[in-house]
Amino acid sequence: MSGGLLVAGTTSDAGKSVLTAGICRWLHRRGVKVAPFKAQNMSNNSVVVVGADGRGGEIGRAQAMQAAACGIAADIRFNPVLLKPGSDYSSQVVLLGQAVDTVTAGNYRSLRPRLAEAAHATLAELRAEYDAVICEGAGSPAEINLRDGDFVNMGLARHAGLPAIVVGDIDRGGVFAALFGTVALLSAEDQALVSGFVINKFRGDAGLLQPGLDMITAATGRPVHGVLPFNLDVWLDAEDSLAYGRVLGRPAAPRGTEWLRVAVVRLPRISNATDAEALATEPGVQVRLTIEPAEIADADLVVLPGSKATVSDLAWLRETGLADTIRAHAAAGKPLVGICGGFQMLAGTIHDDVESRLGTVAGLGLLPVDITFGERKTLARSRGAAWGQVPVSGYEIHHGYVSAGDPEPLMRYSDGAPEGAVVGAVCGTHWHGAFESDEFRRRFLTEAARQAGRTGFVVAPDTQFAQVRERALDVLGDLVEEHLDTDALWRLIETGPPNDFPFIPPGAPAAAGGATPHPRTGAGEDPGTG
Repeated sequence: MSGGLLVAGTTSDAGKSVLTAGICRWLHRRGVKVAPFKAQNMSNNSVVVVGADGRGGEIGRAQAMQAAACGIAADIRFNPVLLKPGSDYSSQVVLLGQAVDTVTAGNYRSLRPRLAEAAHATLAELRAEYDAVICEGAGSPAEINLRDGDFVNMGLARHAGLPAIVVGDIDRGGVFAALFGTVALLSAEDQALVSGFVINKFRGDAGLLQPGLDMITAATGRPVHGVLPFNLDVWLDAEDSLAYGRVLGRPAAPRGTEWLRVAVVRLPRISNATDAEALATEPGVQVRLTIEPAEIADADLVVLPGSKATVSDLAWLRETGLADTIRAHAAAGKPLVGICGGFQMLAGTIHDDVESRLGTVAGLGLLPVDITFGERKTLARSRGAAWGQVPVSGYEIHHGYVSAGDPEPLMRYSDGAPEGAVVGAVCGTHWHGAFESDEFRRRFLTEAARQAGRTGFVVAPDTQFAQVRERALDVLGDLVEEHLDTDALWRLIETGPPNDFPFIPPGAPAAAGGATPHPRTGAGEDPGTG
């Protein structure tokens, strides 16, 4: 069995995804055959992976990014369970790439054994094929109400005998309390696997931080394996769209005399918000995630992104008045693009007896198509051309399809079939990831600038998105190599956790799994044994 490591976090967005990717890139550069793994992800940022059988399947986009850090193609097994929230109360369950059910918090428990079995089996397969598997946890391992039946955090570590490191975001404050509390709320068996800490997003004088590092080590008996500095270049492929802040990336100065301002509507159930990241890599393009009508009205280009709840998010646009702002933007002849769910919202009519089950509702009426939702989800990698000969590729994840209308297509598949729609400055497509095609992105931005009247905007001729992503992954690898104790990390990966870590009381409540700590010795014992 190969080596492995679990990267857990004190909270969501503590840095688990980027630290996992950084460790993967560091190992890959050392010549280690390494793979990423996340047993269960809850995210609407997904990507389509084509399996050996030719079928398309979904995994979390973060795991595809981590696979790229490993220098390997993404594999459905890297994220065997994906939960895609459609509301505050229900999620679609994607198992080994395919949607199998919709669950609520109440009935998830009955499905969990099946999901855990699949996660454990796929991890075992990967560990048989790779020298090392770097696993990413979910949320925090100290969610004591969720510990029973857990198979993504300490439940996975216990099952597979993995050492765990806990990463905390110091930029949010309270990191030492979060690190200590995470350990102290775990059972003795879980604590035995927690083998150290990593501090993320530090800015300031490292000398002032050192006493805290010494104290947390003394308080827990576990080392701090390093402190990662705050780095503005780490922003691509964020797991959670809310992690972006408001402006994506670090906009470079324009090549011409004018900026192109892009407003991406932050829908409540936004999915694949990463589609706009390729735009944000371009000099002179400022991309802002927003729900402010004034910012949308002031934008040159408006992007309606994907949604896991198209009809619900469309209703939200109307309730907030943003629908009127979007219509006014289009009426002014300024460019507007809808992607997947956003494209569906631009239709004349939406027939949905599948996702929202609300039947027929009116769309925004900005594109002459009707959308119908089907039971079968389209999962595909797609290629084609736009404007006659500009190559473009992407991937599709949608239940809705164009059921009526014959508009001018935005692009065509390789076989000539039409895709999307364009009327004047308004367009839409079901393809995610299209803006990662360099020629397509440049032509699109040039057209958008013309339609917006930004005659001083000049698109850069040399931005290559794949190279930008590779540089970002190298930054993560550099951060790990330069700021973490990589010798200690390798020992953990290769030999597992040391066996001499102290127990930190009070430990987990009995209902949260594991043994109850003895009131005097702190040693674990089964409840009720006396």
